[in-house]
Amino acid sequence: MAPLETREEHRCFGGRMGYYAHASSATGVSMNFAVYQPPQALGGALVPALYYLAGLTCTEETFMIKAGAQRLAAELGLMLVACDTSPRGLNIPGDSDSWDFGVGAGFYLNARMLPWTRNYRMGSYVDHELPTFIEEHFPASPERRGIFGHSMGGHGALVLALRNPQHWHSVSAFSPVCSPSTVPWGEKAFGNYLGPDREQWREWDASVLMRQRPHPSEILVDQGEADPFLAAQLIPEALEAAAEASGQQLRLRRHPGYDHSYWFVQTFVEDHLRHHALQLGCAA
Repeated sequence: MAPLETREEHRCFGGRMGYYAHASSATGVSMNFAVYQPPQALGGALVPALYYLAGLTCTEETFMIKAGAQRLAAELGLMLVACDTSPRGLNIPGDSDSWDFGVGAGFYLNARMLPWTRNYRMGSYVDHELPTFIEEHFPASPERRGIFGHSMGGHGALVLALRNPQHWHSVSAFSPVCSPSTVPWGEKAFGNYLGPDREQWREWDASVLMRQRPHPSEILVDQGEADPFLAAQLIPEALEAAAEASGQQLRLRRHPGYDHSYWFVQTFVEDHLRHHALQLGCAA
């Protein structure tokens, strides 16, 4: 069993909020992550685990500090897991030149192009390595895994669930990048990480994947209508069109006046936790 490094732990709503690190073979560096264990887990129960993927510039701390999800997770018996958004400390030329590429912007894919291909493998890290590590060290059920995220992380959650529905049993997203192969954020990231062949990009585009193989469960997506990135970067209508074409069960809700911030996430996080709790069979 690979070693777990405990950075700090705190009592929280009868459970335990912890920040940890481990050596990752997928990224080749030490990766930070956060886990909230509900009281049921501390009492010896094997509980469902809900993995959260954060957006550009964020870390494993962002959701745990800003979303206010621990109280309800304690009630529902849901373990919350959040990881960092990219490998760090590599000092690859160009990895810190812009906020929307490189450090803090791994886009939850597996890079194909040098110099990114060795370390920028957040797709494999989230899809395989992190859940395996969590299930070795924490009382998380391998039969009940959910995934959700915000913005770039919403893209990651949708893509990983659609690519591997047997592994991710529930999925939702806040303000996801729905068609990354056609918007500036995605074109920059995909062009650098995956190369110029746009056909390769389709493997990491939620709207493309949803047309090909819908997820067996209903997907919940929330989008603020006052989001400054809505028209140019997020394009939820592409996801709606994909769902209509494939028969995907999609509940896409638009909210007037809400923006792209964690005030939006905090407002609707209860709905997302309850969405996952229902699909993952939580007792509460």
